[in-house]
Amino acid sequence: MLTGVIAGAVFTSPAVGSILAAIRAVAQAGTVGTLLIVKNYTGDRLNFGLAREQARAEGIPVEMVVIGDDSAFTVLKKAGRRGLCGTVLIHKVAGALAEAGVGLEEITDRVSEVAKAMGTLGLSLSSCSVPGSKPTFELSADEVELGLGIHGEAGVHRIKMATANEIVELMLDHMTSSSNMSHVPVQSGSSVVLMVNNLGGLSFLELGIIADAAVRSLEGRGVKIARALVGTFMSALEMPGISLTLLLVDEPLLKLIDAETTASAWPNVAKVLVTGRKRCRAAPAKPLEAPDSTAAGGAASKQMVLVLERVCATLLGLEEHLNALDRAAGDGDCGTTHSCAARAIQGWLKEGPPPASPAQLLSKLSLLLLEKMGGSSGALYGLFLTAAAQPLKAKTDLPAWSAAMDAGLEAMQKYGKAAPGDRTMLDSLWAAGQELQAWKSPGANLQILTKAVKSAEAAAEATRNMEAGAGRASYISSARLDQPDPGAVAAAAILRAILEVLQSQDA
Repeated sequence: MLTGVIAGAVFTSPAVGSILAAIRAVAQAGTVGTLLIVKNYTGDRLNFGLAREQARAEGIPVEMVVIGDDSAFTVLKKAGRRGLCGTVLIHKVAGALAEAGVGLEEITDRVSEVAKAMGTLGLSLSSCSVPGSKPTFELSADEVELGLGIHGEAGVHRIKMATANEIVELMLDHMTSSSNMSHVPVQSGSSVVLMVNNLGGLSFLELGIIADAAVRSLEGRGVKIARALVGTFMSALEMPGISLTLLLVDEPLLKLIDAETTASAWPNVAKVLVTGRKRCRAAPAKPLEAPDSTAAGGAASKQMVLVLERVCATLLGLEEHLNALDRAAGDGDCGTTHSCAARAIQGWLKEGPPPASPAQLLSKLSLLLLEKMGGSSGALYGLFLTAAAQPLKAKTDLPAWSAAMDAGLEAMQKYGKAAPGDRTMLDSLWAAGQELQAWKSPGANLQILTKAVKSAEAAAEATRNMEAGAGRASYISSARLDQPDPGAVAAAAILRAILEVLQSQDA
């Protein structure tokens, strides 16, 4: 790409002497000519132009192209279009031509033609600040600036905040409208290179959202996207905004864009069309399940519905309490996460009776919570239920339920890395599991479950005095952890809800 670059002060053209020194340095390296690529701003044109004239007077062959790719102004100003991020594409094309041995005059002519088929439009959520100075313009919280440059100057329109899709649609409409004198003549069937540029203050996530919206919008207009370049190519300090660049391309021009370069900031994108490429795939078909050997809608199925309904009602009632407990040690969403699970189960129950087979029921609940609950709680419950379902495939007596509890606890410890005493939901479940060992002995009954629930509740309360050894709370000073762990409280409440339904059915 570029052989040399000359830096000025922030948002200021470099001095003539600096530019001339760079031209001389390049000439002394043995080049046959130098091309100055200048963005269309008055100071740049003047200083680079003067340096060029002085270099030519010294016998150095120098040409200059002035790039103006701004598509913001619907009526062209005397000063012309500003040079924006599209200039980087000119760097790439000119560099590829030079590497291929093309002559200086031909390079100058060809990049000048390329620049005519290109446009850029910027948008920002706020201005930037030159070090030591105040922001260059002010925006209210519900406004965005459209059509701004790269030196912190205000744009041509101030519009209301909207979604990423709506903003991108508006930008592309403006850039391609034939009523705009600085538009890019893109139409259905055109092939373009799309550049999504970070003006400095956006995250990769936000940039990706904008890029996705731009690709979808262009493809919806019948435009073929030959390449999509996404990154920080030309920034304006910390400005939280983006610019979109469209360059009309044919195969010869695309080869220059694709040409190898050692420039570290140039993205290494696949040399294939973006349009027509599959960006997502349908989920593979689920494996066939064994038929439920127990009649759906029978007594066991109805009892399971009652249990699940009580569990859901309990978790929904605890939402605010669990969130309050979680705010002391985490991000304050434990109650919300468990409520999401409860609502997902309620919605699932409305679709029809659950499987009467305990193994199939736990497997179904596992998949549901993994998809709908979210967070580490969803993963842990999913692990527990998946593992617990295995011993219940062969038998469903009380020893099998005790073995199911053991299997679930083992899976949680294996993948969650928590142990009893670490101040997590495992403390409640572990205490209950220890009591349920008695189910493996002859004469086991429901009283053992009552003792298990009381042990779980006592274990949950005991987490108040524990130092966290796992989970997000382990990063918090133990002096601030004076409430019981919300996950342990929720697990104990679930066991209490199960017990109450079984007791009412047994009465």
